[in-house]
Amino acid sequence: MMDHARDLASVREATERLLTAAAALDNASVAEPSRLPGWSRGHVLAHIARNADALVNVLAGRPMYASAETRDADIDRDAPRPLDVQLADVRDSAAGFQAEGERPADWSRTVELRNGVTDAAARVPFRRLVEVELHHVDLGVGYELEDLPEDFVRRETDFLAERFAGHKDLPSLALSDDAGRSWTTGGGADGSPVHVSGPAADLVGWLAGRRDGAALKTTGGALPALPPL
Repeated sequence: MMDHARDLASVREATERLLTAAAALDNASVAEPSRLPGWSRGHVLAHIARNADALVNVLAGRPMYASAETRDADIDRDAPRPLDVQLADVRDSAAGFQAEGERPADWSRTVELRNGVTDAAARVPFRRLVEVELHHVDLGVGYELEDLPEDFVRRETDFLAERFAGHKDLPSLALSDDAGRSWTTGGGADGSPVHVSGPAADLVGWLAGRRDGAALKTTGGALPALPPL
């Protein structure tokens, strides 16, 4: 069961971890490439800030972004800013998200995100947690998938397995991690089930597009290419 108040607290903690780590950078290293192709660390920080604003829009019943073009342009605009401006923006936009999340609201309502995707309002704080935790890893500042909280890794694997369930381009997949947890997903393409197993960090990294799956073991077929998130 989703607990939006618990997730809001987790978002606050994860944001503080990210800000503390990013504060050790300097202007030159903010301009260096992140782990995301084509994005500098400044792009990642700008995206984290603009995503907080966008999720405030979602909770308030407004469009998440004015358009895909506006979203991308805002990130490109903000990416070259100096470190102190980046950190202040991440901090201030995060505070705005927290304030919106603490308003009395019907958390069982359905909200609309990008591209017509809908979800329960109560899951929005977890979606924000995903953005903060994974993009902290993307900054390439020493925070790795192995450092993610165990409960977050489990829940993000749950979420991604659900997201890929029935996808037309994926065979049936039976997933398991080294903690003995298991999931099923895929199943929209013809073919026998493929069993995929390995360390929890590598499994969630593969599902989230952060690792190539080389550390995972497969039986019943080759590791399939995952569709874009």
